[in-house]
Amino acid sequence: MMINLFDDNAWLSLRPLSFTRPVADLRVGILTIAEKWKKHLNVASGFITAEHLAVKYPPLNGVQLYINGSICPDEALLEAISALQTGEALKKEGILIACKIDAGTAFIPDIDAQLEIKIYQGKFIRISLPEDIFRNNDAELKKDFALLTQGRASAKLSSTNVFLGDEFFAEEGAQAECSTFNSLNGPIYIGENSQVWEGCHIRGSFALCNNSQVKMGAKIYGQTTIGPYSRVGGEINNAIIWGYSSKGHEGYLGNAVLGQWCNIGADSNNSNLKNNYAEVRLWEYATESFRNTGLQFCGLIMADHAKCGINTMFNTGTVAGVSANIFGSGFPRNFIPDFAWGGAHGFDVYSLNKMFETSEKVYERRDISFDQTEQDILSAVFEMTKSYRHF
Repeated sequence: MMINLFDDNAWLSLRPLSFTRPVADLRVGILTIAEKWKKHLNVASGFITAEHLAVKYPPLNGVQLYINGSICPDEALLEAISALQTGEALKKEGILIACKIDAGTAFIPDIDAQLEIKIYQGKFIRISLPEDIFRNNDAELKKDFALLTQGRASAKLSSTNVFLGDEFFAEEGAQAECSTFNSLNGPIYIGENSQVWEGCHIRGSFALCNNSQVKMGAKIYGQTTIGPYSRVGGEINNAIIWGYSSKGHEGYLGNAVLGQWCNIGADSNNSNLKNNYAEVRLWEYATESFRNTGLQFCGLIMADHAKCGINTMFNTGTVAGVSANIFGSGFPRNFIPDFAWGGAHGFDVYSLNKMFETSEKVYERRDISFDQTEQDILSAVFEMTKSYRHF
C-alpha cells in the first residue's frame, strides 16, 4: 500500500515554517508527521503540496489512500482510516482527515464533495499553527518513543552517567559521559551516533535525534526535541529544532521552533514570557498582522536558513522568516521578514546571490550539495515574500 499526504489550509497558517516543506515534513515529537504515518502503516508515502515544493516532495502515482498531512496518527485514527472503503472520506468539524479513491482518480481540492462522508468521533492532534508544534511536542514525543522502542532493548551507556527513572532509550552508537538523565516525568531518547558531552543535565521528555551533539554543561528541560545533525548547548526548554541547525553556545531558548539550517549565535536569548504576563501575539502572514495565541509562554519561531549573530535578543513571540539574517544590538522587531538582513537598527534585503553563497558553504560542511532543487525552492519563496519586506 502507498499513501499521499496532502496539504490543506494548515500550509498557509504554518508559514513561514511551511514555505520550504509540506506540512507532513514538520517534525513534532521525535519523527516528522510523514515518518509517523510511514512507520505506523509500513507504507511508502508521497506528498500533495505547493507547486514550488513538488520536485523535492513529489506525489506517488497509483495511490488510493490520501491522508491530511497536518494530522498526527494514533491508534483510533489508524483504525478508522483502515476501515475506509473506496469512495469514502473521513471528516471531523469540516476537516478532511483522509479519503480512499480509485487509483486512477485525481486528488483535487474539495474531493470530499464527491465521496460518502464518515464522521470521526474521536480526538486527534492537528498541527495548524506554529505554536502547535511546541504545545504538542510532549504528547507526540511520548507516542513516538513508544512506537520506536517497543520490544527493543536500549544500548548501554557509560556508568559515569546518572539515570533517574526507567524511560530511557539509546540507539546503537550513542555516547554520553558524566551527565544526568531524568526520565521521571517523560521519556528520554538518544538517537544513533549522537553524543551527550560531559556535565549535561537533561529532563524528559527529550529526544536527541541521530548524529547530533549536546555540548558540555547544557541544561535541557522537558518537551524538547533536537533533530538530526544538530548541535546544542546552553539552556533549552520546550523547544524543537528540526535538524542541521546549531545553538551551540550559552543562552536561553524556550517555547520555540527552529527549522533546518538555522544558527543561533553565542549568548543569544529569546524571551518566552512578557513582563506583564499578558497573552503573547504572533505575526500571521494571511492577515499581515499579529494574532492572539491564547498563550502566556511563547518564544521564537524561526524558519529554515535563518541565522542570528552573537548576543541577539529576541522579544516574546518573535517570528523570523526564511533566510532572515539578524545581528546587532537591541531587540529586533517581532516579525522579521523572509530574506531580511539586519536588526534593531533596520533591515535591508538579503539578496539571493549572497544567501546562496552562504548556503553552499553551510551545506559543504555537512557533505551535502546545495543543488538546483534547493535553489529553486528558495528562489520561489523569495518571490512569494516580496510584499512583506517593507524596508
